[in-house]
Amino acid sequence: MKLTTKGHYSVKALLDISLQPGYGPTSVKAIAERQNLPAPYLEKLLIEMRRAGILRSVRGAQGGYQLLSKPEDISLGQILQAIGETVDPLPHHEPQPNQAEDWVTFSLWQRLHQKLQEALYNITLADLYYDARSWKAAQGEATSFVI
Repeated sequence: MKLTTKGHYSVKALLDISLQPGYGPTSVKAIAERQNLPAPYLEKLLIEMRRAGILRSVRGAQGGYQLLSKPEDISLGQILQAIGETVDPLPHHEPQPNQAEDWVTFSLWQRLHQKLQEALYNITLADLYYDARSWKAAQGEATSFVI
């Protein structure tokens, strides 16, 4: 499985927001500048995540987007679902009734898909933050970083 650009940008934006005091609010422009992301595309992703109940928007000069839950309560699975990303292993595949190996392969992929889904819903924004922070520390770099 490879995280798409859409998924990658979404995770980067949410990690950025999670680093703000009180988890935001922070503007699209500020996130885009810090993370080197295209602001118009980022705005569309943040709107999708707002509609899914991951973020809320705050109006005004000090407004922007803010997490609705703590980072440890937001899973990678929720994020991907919010932006319409799927990890279907064999879309539209139907095993052949008279091919035992086809059924075995189909069953194997179905089980792997189930385990992958479980993993995606068990990995949180907080986990991703600490993994990135640990990696940076192992490289001898400062722990204040662009995601």
